Amino acid sequence: MHHHRILFDKYHPGYFGQVGMRYFHKLHKKFYCPIVNINHLWSLMPQEVKDRASKDNAPLIDVTRFGYLKVLGRGLLSKGMPIVLKAKLVSKNAEKKIKKAGGAFLLMA
Repeated sequence: MHHHRILFDKYHPGYFGQVGMRYFHKLHKKFYCPIVNINHLWSLMPQEVKDRASKDNAPLIDVTRFGYLKVLGRGLLSKGMPIVLKAKLVSKNAEKKIKKAGGAFLLMA
């Protein structure tokens, strides 16, 4: 039976029903963490804030106000426009890219 089951799992996944470990009393709120990439940060801001932004006047973007909790590092930030980011979680890659662009970030509790 063992070799039969191995081949069935290989070529017909899901044939024997549920496999793996169960998570009793899973609380989905615990795992709720919407994400945004750094290349979408400028699209969150209104146009008048973008117009006032310069190297000396970096805008503060509070991503929690837009419903995101974590910032990931996919994409690019322009070097000419630094930002100050306020988020609950920031990935290591996003940290490097924000600092490289001349910006900063604040972590919230």
